[in-house]
Amino acid sequence: MYYYMFPQYPYSEMTAHYMTKQPLYPHLKKETLYVIQPFVQYGLQEAKTTSFAHALQEVAAMTYLIGKGFPPQMAYAIVESWEMNETLS
Repeated sequence: MYYYMFPQYPYSEMTAHYMTKQPLYPHLKKETLYVIQPFVQYGLQEAKTTSFAHALQEVAAMTYLIGKGFPPQMAYAIVESWEMNETLS
């Protein structure tokens, strides 16, 4: 199974699947999916010209910054400003 993909959270997937009988925080689902959708689309397009790992890093960084309170457009600009030669390293 895929429980071990995130070793820092070894039981979170199992807990969410087996311990709950309904979705957690259902009122957040629609808004969350709405906010991240442009970034998902961006990542899919980015992965066509770079690696999947790079595209995922960019999208994860952008959505992390959104979670820290940055507006989506600013999160995009910040992460793009970090990029040098198609890498964030």
